Amino acid sequence: MRRVFWLVPLLLLAACTTTPDAKPGPRWQPAPGLDWQWQLSGRTVDTSVDVPVYDIDGFDQPRSTVTALHREGRKVICYLSTGAWEDWRPDAEKFPKSVIGRGNGWEGENWLDIRKTDVLEPLMADRMDMCREKGFDAVEPDNMDGYKNRTGFPLKAADQLRYNRLIAKLAHARGMSVGLKNDLDQIPELVDDFDFAVNEQCAQYDECEANTPFIEAKKAVFHVEYELPTSKFCAESRKLKLSSMLKKYELGVWRRAC
Repeated sequence: MRRVFWLVPLLLLAACTTTPDAKPGPRWQPAPGLDWQWQLSGRTVDTSVDVPVYDIDGFDQPRSTVTALHREGRKVICYLSTGAWEDWRPDAEKFPKSVIGRGNGWEGENWLDIRKTDVLEPLMADRMDMCREKGFDAVEPDNMDGYKNRTGFPLKAADQLRYNRLIAKLAHARGMSVGLKNDLDQIPELVDDFDFAVNEQCAQYDECEANTPFIEAKKAVFHVEYELPTSKFCAESRKLKLSSMLKKYELGVWRRAC
């Protein structure tokens, strides 16, 4: 009898972390070439940019912003950091020190030990629930390529594949689409698990063709450059059918689309 009672809480925990109560509906599938806006800084989102897709911060932006964008016929992506700890987030204290590694180059951010899914899965499930409750259509999980960086943990490619697929599963279980952020080397293995891609600076590093599997699968690649003028990358972006624009590093309102 004791074994039966021990199993029941585990099954309930699994249901809470991987599958929400409500049955998910059909997911949004962004097609190649969609124009978009990416604004992560500033407490107020400028909703006047005439594009069909917005990518905004999941914590900072309220449901009312998502609703306002939906009224304009736009799809809205929820930005979350799933591979790094951010010291200013309201749930930061829920992350044990054992899973927090080296800084990732941005102030207040540290890589996470993505091997510890027993710790991270319920935390990320809570974040996905927040996105769903605010009405987001999709999730942009950031810092999805820790295995190629100095994280403080001996992460391997297999660890990254396992974790990235977990993140995709959590989003899909809640009826939301999910994008693969950067992680170019693993695109061939992950393109079927993700609904679109988000890429930074592939033109600067001559890597944009690596996104081709997403385009061939009729899935959008939302792409930004920070340091190249549009004259240096837009022609190739149009050829590859990427959704490209120039942004400043702070990811405010300013944009220059191809």
